[in-house]
Amino acid sequence: MKLIVGLGNPGEKYQNNRHNAGFMVVDALAKLAQFSIFNFQFSKKFDSEVMQTPDILLAKPQTFMNDSGVAVAALCHFYKVKYEDLYIVHDDLDIQLGNYKIQHGKGPKVHNGLRSVEEKLGTEKFWNVRIGVENRAVRGNKGVPGVVYSLQDFTEDERVILNGVVRDAAGELLTHLR
Repeated sequence: MKLIVGLGNPGEKYQNNRHNAGFMVVDALAKLAQFSIFNFQFSKKFDSEVMQTPDILLAKPQTFMNDSGVAVAALCHFYKVKYEDLYIVHDDLDIQLGNYKIQHGKGPKVHNGLRSVEEKLGTEKFWNVRIGVENRAVRGNKGVPGVVYSLQDFTEDERVILNGVVRDAAGELLTHLR
């Protein structure tokens, strides 16, 4: 079983935040893979929205970003997911908006959602699908702290760029899964 977890924050308030890029990619993956006969269902047991197909499990933890590891660990342990079959999809301020990377065992310098996952699993040895969201104009001293910036909504212009990246990342991720 392959487990793909999109990290983000639940609720309408956060729906279009940079921090919710993981949710966006997981939703795009479900659509691209034509999993329309399946639906995301809230599972209290995993505190996540979960979509299960015969060999792929998609999840969007509803624990808020900083506690994502609780849901990821519960899913991994219950479904006996090997860490090499675990993909964590998340926003990344180390990567410029318009880009993404799929890497094994390599995440951003600082990301509290990933830190939570790593602490609960006791490893970094899983796949990171890193969606670039950095688009602050000033390099070096970026003005807006990352913790504030990541909780801001994408602008309309940024959404155009993001939509292409979400589509491309979902497509490459689907290739990985097959």
